[in-house]
Amino acid sequence: MFLSLREEAERAVADGLSALGLPTDDLGIEKPPEDVDAVLASSVAFRLASEVGRAPGEIAVDVAEAIDPGEYEYVERVEPQGPYVNVLASEAYYADTLDAARDEAYGHLESTGERVVVEHTSANPTGPVHVGRARNPIIGDAIARLLEFAGHDVETHYYVNDAGRQMAVFAWAYETFDEADLPDPEREKRDYELVRYYRKGNAFLEEASEGEVEAAEAEIASIMQGLENGDEEAYERVERVVDAVLAGMRESLSRLPAEFDEFVKETRFIRDGSTDELVERLKALDEAVYEEDAWQLDLSEHGIEKNLVFLRSDGTSLYPTRDLAHHEWKLESFDQAVTVLGEDHNLQAQQVRTTLELLGHDADPLDQVLYSYVNLPEGKMSTRAGTGVDLDDLLDEAVTRAREEVESRLDTRIRNDQLDEADVERIARQVGIGAVRYDIVSKQPSKAITFEWDRALDFEAQSAPYVQYVHARTCGILAEADLEPDDVDPAVLETVEERDLLEVIARFPAVIEEAAEDRQPHQVATYTREFAETFNTFYRECQVLSEDRDLSEARLALVAASRHTVANALSVLGVEAPDSM
Repeated sequence: MFLSLREEAERAVADGLSALGLPTDDLGIEKPPEDVDAVLASSVAFRLASEVGRAPGEIAVDVAEAIDPGEYEYVERVEPQGPYVNVLASEAYYADTLDAARDEAYGHLESTGERVVVEHTSANPTGPVHVGRARNPIIGDAIARLLEFAGHDVETHYYVNDAGRQMAVFAWAYETFDEADLPDPEREKRDYELVRYYRKGNAFLEEASEGEVEAAEAEIASIMQGLENGDEEAYERVERVVDAVLAGMRESLSRLPAEFDEFVKETRFIRDGSTDELVERLKALDEAVYEEDAWQLDLSEHGIEKNLVFLRSDGTSLYPTRDLAHHEWKLESFDQAVTVLGEDHNLQAQQVRTTLELLGHDADPLDQVLYSYVNLPEGKMSTRAGTGVDLDDLLDEAVTRAREEVESRLDTRIRNDQLDEADVERIARQVGIGAVRYDIVSKQPSKAITFEWDRALDFEAQSAPYVQYVHARTCGILAEADLEPDDVDPAVLETVEERDLLEVIARFPAVIEEAAEDRQPHQVATYTREFAETFNTFYRECQVLSEDRDLSEARLALVAASRHTVANALSVLGVEAPDSM
């Protein structure tokens, strides 16, 4: 309803300006300041003051008087308040909001018909997912969910590096060393088991004798050359370790959860000839140079100082070459392509976009979301064998800490057998992993963050448990009432707290629309905090069940609308909405 009201407000203010012979190019329709009593307000009078030589307050009065509210469904009246032109909503606005939000699908926008691919995570399959990179799958999964809510047909992809030197080293090491030469794995999981070979191989290349290293490097080079030449045996050797490690990584990522529609391998673009064909077109560009035994693109005239190396002297391609072929495929296959990248890939993102434009592509459908990495406070989590903190460590710790918090809060209910072990475990998982996701996704991606347990698991502050508890509370109210209100009278919802809650509910689809356009899921997290505060105020001030049946049914309908709104908002963020806490 908010989207419709905003459209009507824009038309109304434009009509008023036109009637006064004033320009309508910038209407300034926005959510008003807290001290302005309206659903929407126009600040157009500020802009026009210097143009017409009059005070903003005088202009606001004239614009408001020139508008006929009777021409609009959701505009009750238009009033000047200082320099603002306030738009107050009609009873139909509140009634239709209540009706729309009682649908479990509330917040989903109409289909756009656009196919969008979201590529995220894409960590090299050399070992377990590290916590520093955890922001990528969390942001990427939330963006995919957000775009789907906004009506796009979304696919999520993981781009697998299975053709570079790292993977050749991995395949060689796996075939060279025995299990007996390796330390015990940190977990009984395939990525943890195989990463030992990769670490052993790299240590060997650093410490072995010159002759041993030369022999190893020759074997590694033969694997890389075999991949470039389409040698099936080379593919199988690399695929053996890649697929095993990916299976373990996928298991960890599914705990977030972060699922993928397709794992797109680099070797796909070697095997189908795309990379070779692309290399010939790159060589033909004016920017192509052969320097330091490699083909490169000199992009300095395009504001990029570092050359893009795309072919080695031995004829083997590099990651950027294959990634360019990958991006050409995405541009051909999808209407929009979103890639989530760490901030250290900023140069790569610029090189890819510029090169695609030089090749004649329209790069506008490409959208690269850059993020800063996640840090943990020193000493807050242990590291094993000097390898850092893995995502599995973080999630295990989250569930453990959440369980302790849940048990302390639910002690009486546990003792009275109202909750069994499965209930406690479920809530601990929902709260713990929800706290990790929410704390990370609620920050603007470009800002560096340090994950703090006390903040993330604070039931009283702006955290996932704080918002999740609102959903659990709505479920509890509706279960206790044991009443499904059908034909309710929304006009009885007339207190400030009830109207404020309806107004926040009404804004949810607009939040989805704006956040999707900006590729910024943290805007949804900000909304959930505002929603939770508004609902809690309503709950504190308005008794839901009373002897007044009409009022009780209307308030129950408002609670049901709240449940759908907060559940769907949390769903966009990838955070579970517990029925009880």
